[in-house]
Amino acid sequence: MNNSHKMLSIKLLGPLCAQLNGTTVVVSAPKQRQVLALLALNVGRVVTVSTLTEELWGDTPPRSYGTTLQTYVLQLRNALAAVMPENVVARGILSTRHSGYLLEAGVCRIDVEEATSLALAGRMAMEAYDYAAASKQLTSALDIWRGPALVDVRMGRVLALEAAALEQTKIGVFERRVEADLALGRHIDLLGPLTLTAARNPMNENLCALLMVTLYRTGYVGRSLEAFHRIRSVLAEELGVEPCPRLQRLQRAILSGDPALESGPWLQGDGRSMIA
Repeated sequence: MNNSHKMLSIKLLGPLCAQLNGTTVVVSAPKQRQVLALLALNVGRVVTVSTLTEELWGDTPPRSYGTTLQTYVLQLRNALAAVMPENVVARGILSTRHSGYLLEAGVCRIDVEEATSLALAGRMAMEAYDYAAASKQLTSALDIWRGPALVDVRMGRVLALEAAALEQTKIGVFERRVEADLALGRHIDLLGPLTLTAARNPMNENLCALLMVTLYRTGYVGRSLEAFHRIRSVLAEELGVEPCPRLQRLQRAILSGDPALESGPWLQGDGRSMIA
């Protein structure tokens, strides 16, 4: 049967949501949701029984973990079958392999993949110095997020690492979007969201650098220098280190009123970004 008749859409960037052709697939049991989330993060790739076992039970799986895992997969297939046409088999979406299970890539659409594709397009536009296109693509990638990744899923250590990596990816996309918008002279619009994001990530030197430039361009020179001293104190207290050289160069540029900070792509004299 044509894949368009059995397209499973799974959203992970926020609350977990699964829909088959627009109809919600009800997956309410916590461990079933863990299995679905881990399979979705690896769509098109086999997730081994050992990986699923580690996620669900860590180092202390029950004696009958293999049978229990099979039961969870069967329950997921039943949830899919409940919203599928009678002549479509759930195994065509959630397949069994010799070493584990997988969601078939050709019939699954995952929001993580969509966000990743948009972010890549944005990065390529940045490399081509097309800042307007970069801002548009990166903004679209960020708009797919509906909250913290897997916010309503109980997470074992495998999913916890995956979720942390996704959050770091989101911050990286946000940073590139800010760089594009700074190049377009949109510093006033950036001030609110950038201030909030930097406050939530007090040791992120890239975010601090972007905030310092944004504050400088909006006329808050004193607050820009305060941001530097704030992260300097946090790094000294938490890690016993000084801010990185590029952040220190930025502080000196602000103190000297370097014209390169005023507008356009924020670059050093040698053409490299001060936060690169």
